[in-house]
Amino acid sequence: VGGGSGTGLVGSPGAGETGAMRRGLVLIVCAQAMWGLSPAFWRLGSEVPALDMLGHRAFWTFVTVFVIHVVRRSLRAVRTAAREPRTLLLEAMAGVLIGSNWLVWVWAVTNDRVVEGSLGYFITPLVSVVLGVVVVGERLRRAQWAAVALGAASVTWLTVDMGRLPWVSLFLAATFGVYGLIKKKVDRPPIDMLAIELTVMLPVTLGYLAYRTSSGHDVLFSGTLIEVMVLLASGVFTAAPLLFFAGGVRRAPLSVVGVLQYLSPSINFLLGVVAFGEPFGSGRLVGFALVWTGLAVFTADGIQSVRPPRRR
Repeated sequence: VGGGSGTGLVGSPGAGETGAMRRGLVLIVCAQAMWGLSPAFWRLGSEVPALDMLGHRAFWTFVTVFVIHVVRRSLRAVRTAAREPRTLLLEAMAGVLIGSNWLVWVWAVTNDRVVEGSLGYFITPLVSVVLGVVVVGERLRRAQWAAVALGAASVTWLTVDMGRLPWVSLFLAATFGVYGLIKKKVDRPPIDMLAIELTVMLPVTLGYLAYRTSSGHDVLFSGTLIEVMVLLASGVFTAAPLLFFAGGVRRAPLSVVGVLQYLSPSINFLLGVVAFGEPFGSGRLVGFALVWTGLAVFTADGIQSVRPPRRR
């Protein structure tokens, strides 16, 4: 498997490249697992308005990342990166994308639309693959195309089964797919870039939270103990998978990242159906089976491709 530089996916990588790719895959899997389980976390604050949750999530994530930079003594690197116009522009765009993605996802989770949200993250890998082929110039092997085709069939089936335009799904897929592409384009440490994204959000975040506090509606002062704990923990819960994802996407081709993103929506889907009792019929079962079949095909091909050649 080659890198994402447009040289394609054909040929055997060197030991260093293979090691970096494997580390990237581990980071991406960790991020996907945390995102997959996230509905259980956010539903603990289901009575908190989505905008309030977004405001506190952005603020406490900023605090978490700031503390990390203070401990690492790396704030100067963030300031240096922010002085580069291209980097600042891309990270400003990334901040807007991830902030809007958070808002719609939390709204979906707290309004019993986890299954529809999971469909959005089933679509996201297809967006990533298209971006990888069209923008980055990556190429896919036959098995990878087969996996993508199964994923496309799954998304199509699930969309028809819902019987309406899944706007939540489409919005989540578009915002996160482009976010992933931006992370691929910025050659800076992930934690530095996350700090810039959160700083872009900070003025609006502080203004909104100040307004809510002055009007006596800030959940941090009026919510239950569990709601307050969710708000305070939201920073760590948000920062960790974002850093895992950003670190992984820089080491692995977007085509690989794309199909691995089936993991989190699969977990979301199971939570929505089994834990939260959202509608689940034979139609959705077929779509779910198609996704996992595609993931199995891709995983088998990926394991085979990263094995070092045998010595003769």
